[in-house]
Amino acid sequence: MYLVAIAWGYVALMMAAAEALSPQGTLFGAFVTLMLYGVLPLGLLMYILGTPGRKRRRQADELAAQRDAGGHPAPRSAEGLAAEREEA
Repeated sequence: MYLVAIAWGYVALMMAAAEALSPQGTLFGAFVTLMLYGVLPLGLLMYILGTPGRKRRRQADELAAQRDAGGHPAPRSAEGLAAEREEA
């Protein structure tokens, strides 16, 4: 995942450099090229590809929060189970 992002960033940087160094090019054009071809697509790509990792981390944090002091998982909801009677 990171190799593709690094390669795309390099290509976008080279495109911006070519725009800046061209006789008809401007620094503003190079900046726009870098933003529209480099930073914005890479940011979106990294966000989308990072979704499974964020989901795993969130689930691990929730599981850790549910554990009690003894290290046992917290009891799940009692849906579908009969209520326990107390004898007097």
